[in-house]
Amino acid sequence: MNEAERQDFRALIKTRLAELSEEDARGAAGKATVELDQQSVGRLSRMDALQNQAMAKATDARRAGERARLAAALARMDEGEYGTCEDCGEEIAPGRLRLDPAATRCVDCARG
Repeated sequence: MNEAERQDFRALIKTRLAELSEEDARGAAGKATVELDQQSVGRLSRMDALQNQAMAKATDARRAGERARLAAALARMDEGEYGTCEDCGEEIAPGRLRLDPAATRCVDCARG
């Protein structure tokens, strides 16, 4: 992988990190505490609100995981190891990295 490709992938990763931050901001309201007063919210509405809150928290956890994987990819770039399969040491196909810039294994090793 040449330096221009590496910079393209760095920009792709930083763009995705910015998108994750925007998604965090939009999803903040969904994680808010559900009102316990049954006078203002019926039981089924409250159950629905609790389910929506749980889904928002799960989505937040997924974004946090993706953010960690992308940060690790940036660290591998700084170490000069980005784009190299962690199992076999071969180069990861650029197409695979475009789909998942945090990929750490080539297609063959990922298949098992």
